[in-house]
Amino acid sequence: MVPEDIILRPVLTEKGYDGIADKRYTFVVRRDANKTQIRIAVETMFGVKVKKVNTVTQRGKLKRMGRNEGYTPTVKKAIVSLADGSKGIDFFDSLS
Repeated sequence: MVPEDIILRPVLTEKGYDGIADKRYTFVVRRDANKTQIRIAVETMFGVKVKKVNTVTQRGKLKRMGRNEGYTPTVKKAIVSLADGSKGIDFFDSLS
């Protein structure tokens, strides 16, 4: 897989913004991607050195509209911590 297929989009939330100062960035990734693939994808896409990758799978919530009900999609998030000597990711640095 190419790195653009693994990392789908950044997570731009308040909790995500708090981690930018500590060089922790959150991304939505493919559900079948493992930590090694995520590490390689971030390093090649952004030119940084990754120290650690944590992943969490967020199950879809039950939502109702009238009598109809269904689930929102299940997503996998990756919290990527960069090494101390690494530069930050330019996309996130422009947001803070």
